[in-house]
Amino acid sequence: MKSKFCVKKSVSQIQIESEQGELKRTLTASNLISLGIGCIIGTGIFVMTGQAAAQFAGPAIIISFLLTGVACAFAAMCYAELASMLPVSGSAYSYAYASLGEIAAWIMGWLMLLEYGVAASTVAVGWSGYLVSFLKDFHIFIPPEWAAATGQKIKLLDGSDGVGIFNLPAAAALFAVTGLLILGVKESASFNNVIVFIKVTVIVLFIAVGFAYVNPDNWHPFLPVNTGEYGHFGWSGVLRGAGYIFFAYVGFEAVSTAAQEAKNPQRDVPIGILGSLVICTILYILVSLVLTGLVKYDTLNVPDPIAVAVDAVHLPWLAFLVKVGAICGLSSVLLVLMFGQTRIFYTMARDGLLPEVFSRIHPKYQTPWINTIMVGIISAVVAGMTPIEALGDLVNLGTLMAFTIICFTVLYLRVKEPELPRPFKIPYPKVTPYLGMLSCMVLISTLWQTFVTLIPYFAIGFAIYFGYGQRHSKLQKEAATRK
Repeated sequence: MKSKFCVKKSVSQIQIESEQGELKRTLTASNLISLGIGCIIGTGIFVMTGQAAAQFAGPAIIISFLLTGVACAFAAMCYAELASMLPVSGSAYSYAYASLGEIAAWIMGWLMLLEYGVAASTVAVGWSGYLVSFLKDFHIFIPPEWAAATGQKIKLLDGSDGVGIFNLPAAAALFAVTGLLILGVKESASFNNVIVFIKVTVIVLFIAVGFAYVNPDNWHPFLPVNTGEYGHFGWSGVLRGAGYIFFAYVGFEAVSTAAQEAKNPQRDVPIGILGSLVICTILYILVSLVLTGLVKYDTLNVPDPIAVAVDAVHLPWLAFLVKVGAICGLSSVLLVLMFGQTRIFYTMARDGLLPEVFSRIHPKYQTPWINTIMVGIISAVVAGMTPIEALGDLVNLGTLMAFTIICFTVLYLRVKEPELPRPFKIPYPKVTPYLGMLSCMVLISTLWQTFVTLIPYFAIGFAIYFGYGQRHSKLQKEAATRK
């Protein structure tokens, strides 16, 4: 029984499957860097930076970003080594299949549903909030009950209390992204390049103009005194802030899900992963520095902290651009998260762990179109019915657990298959993966309460695996035939 659940794919088998795939190779290194930036810069920088400063760390949120960036750097190097060895669309799922076996691969795939699918719904809710605020500037009002999660308490247009019915803008955004992904990855990448340019330009403009209006008094105290409760300021607040803003870094590993559609994956995927992470870490630190310098940190616990900071120094033209940049930024994040999720399901379906329909390729567009439609519908329903605060920590925890497994996978393959060609090699291989696992587990410890939420989630996942995946696994059928 144990060997049945631990059946593994050989690295050579995964490499052969990569070469025989039906997906079109059209992406360059610059496309992959843009893809990574497109996914990383979004809700984290436009929403969570201010909220983490206000609730947990104050101006010391800069240190939180550094801690999280270091943890992600260790994981990113591990991803880059694995992606150069195994250039397949399944990303961490495929890596786990090659090292730890089928049950571990299923767990990884189920965790990545949190990282991509649930995260896409979370970002769509943030996108909806910025769109509603942007339209309000032009005296266009979307009824609040149709721009909020089902049952969420809101203020109606007449000032009375009410509850949300369904977040239509969030669902509409996901449907639009679904349609774009069906048309093709090259077309999606071109669209992504444009909106990444817009949002990075807006962020750089915010940093450049904002520095001239910074009041250094707002940085004092840099590390607010702890309130007596763990995680509320002080050094525990810095650590809690690091766990909270981890969502801001979700996305760099999405580059690895595009490996099977990259022209030269062994070279370009590591460039895409590490390049996008470095660029975004620098931007995050500079934005948090300017943001907490423009206004006092305790005023930033709002859905649009950057716009609030710009409004406080009376720069309406920049506030307008910030909202445009946020809408563009979150749009590209939606695109990359949805892209990543559909490619993971595509790979799992090819392995037999999910129904075959998830791997069907459109004859004209050469994309997994039925898979994309199904993911789009599910994500839209979740986005329309669920408030953003209910999803953020869940995504963080799932991602951190996945990163921990990735670091272990690098160690495992280094020991078990040391002779495998590694076009990209992590520096200090006897140390880096351990540091990656340790830093991820430290951040996981700040989210321990969220584990309770994961219990029913994993129960559902195992029910699907034992009810369908384990009985339809192609690898297990091949093993049985050989016997």
